[in-house]
Amino acid sequence: MSTLPVVLERDGAVPLGVQLSTQIRERILDESLPEGHRLPSSRALAAELGTSRSVVEQAYSQLVAEGWLRGRHGSGTFVASRGLRRAASRRTAEPAAARPLVTLDAGTPFIDPRHAAGWRRAWREVSTATPPRGYDDSRGLPELRRLLAERLARTRGLACEPEQVVVTSGTTDGLRHLLGALPPGAVGVEDPGYRAAVATARQVGREVRDLPAIDPDGWALDGLTAVYVTPAHQHPLGHVMSASQRLHLLDRARASDALVIEDDYDSEFRYDVAPIPALASLAPERVGYLGTAAKSVGPSMRIGWLVAPPEVTDAVNARRTATHDAAPWPVQRAFLTLVRDGYLDRVVRSARRVYAERAQRVTEALRPYATPSTPSPAGMYTTWLLPHADAVRARDAALAAGYQVNLLADYCRSAGLTGLLVGVGGVTDAQLDEALAALVRGLAG
Repeated sequence: MSTLPVVLERDGAVPLGVQLSTQIRERILDESLPEGHRLPSSRALAAELGTSRSVVEQAYSQLVAEGWLRGRHGSGTFVASRGLRRAASRRTAEPAAARPLVTLDAGTPFIDPRHAAGWRRAWREVSTATPPRGYDDSRGLPELRRLLAERLARTRGLACEPEQVVVTSGTTDGLRHLLGALPPGAVGVEDPGYRAAVATARQVGREVRDLPAIDPDGWALDGLTAVYVTPAHQHPLGHVMSASQRLHLLDRARASDALVIEDDYDSEFRYDVAPIPALASLAPERVGYLGTAAKSVGPSMRIGWLVAPPEVTDAVNARRTATHDAAPWPVQRAFLTLVRDGYLDRVVRSARRVYAERAQRVTEALRPYATPSTPSPAGMYTTWLLPHADAVRARDAALAAGYQVNLLADYCRSAGLTGLLVGVGGVTDAQLDEALAALVRGLAG
């Protein structure tokens, strides 16, 4: 076996693993590495290049996943078939738009593949369970509501009875039902804030009033029917609403007779301390609480839950019963198993560790060029403040490399904040490194 014709730039902005995988890919395309060629072992190549074995393993794993290499157990790693390489060569000649973008968004979670058995077991139980013969209880499966009530008390400090829990088809579905149960009036929404919440409020005919997210103490709630907030992890800036701000908000909501709608997304993913108790635990009679499985199990599962004051819950249930509006039974039944068997807790714990490590890598890459919006990052993305022109240049550099990164300005309605949101959940480690290298190129250029 000959030594691979690659050269690593140790002082370059691109991580070593990405450099190595890129150069091997190029050598396969120009046929310097022919079909069936056996590559050096990761240990041997690491010694030849003077780098760690993990760098080589990362590059090999990435190329195996892409189909450029194939591994034979006990035999080594080999260049894949010529037919695959020729097809790949034709694809590289097509316009760049043909390559699917990898999105570093704020809402796609990391799911450790080691938990796949628990996911499969949940759906096997669905296949053997007996579905309801008619329309199910619009509030949700009784056993699931019991488990959710127990979990909210354990993890969010929110004491409630199963009868107070309503299973929904996600956060926006719960928001839609809450707003439909309230008297006419405008809704206050943080700016910048959750774009889907704004769209939902407007879709049900509500006027939206912007509330500056950077100054909760200055909010005026007069004339509002409801106030939508993300106190555990403000979306998209990432800060936590302080205790004094929470109490002040509740006092003003009482004075204005407004319902505070708490979207408790991302609350599980704190790196520094234990999750902050839910705002609803301070005033359950004044807060409508929204939870979701989107950030833990996955957005496509479309399941969430709400807990609201009794009069609001009664109105929500009446409307849902009249329209046969309920979360799909198979999804509820699968999620019941995921909660009961501890799958939900396990995926949250493993994702929290991954997010903490990846957020640190993002910080190391971007801190020379931008300012983090909060000193204590949490959740599945980090937000960076920098001039709009710089943010656009970095975004465009990432796009050229095949990665979609969101601009902070896209979350603003009247606020003039600019910067980037960099998600860390829906990508591999190698993809994150490649995207960060592209962002750095754009910012440094």
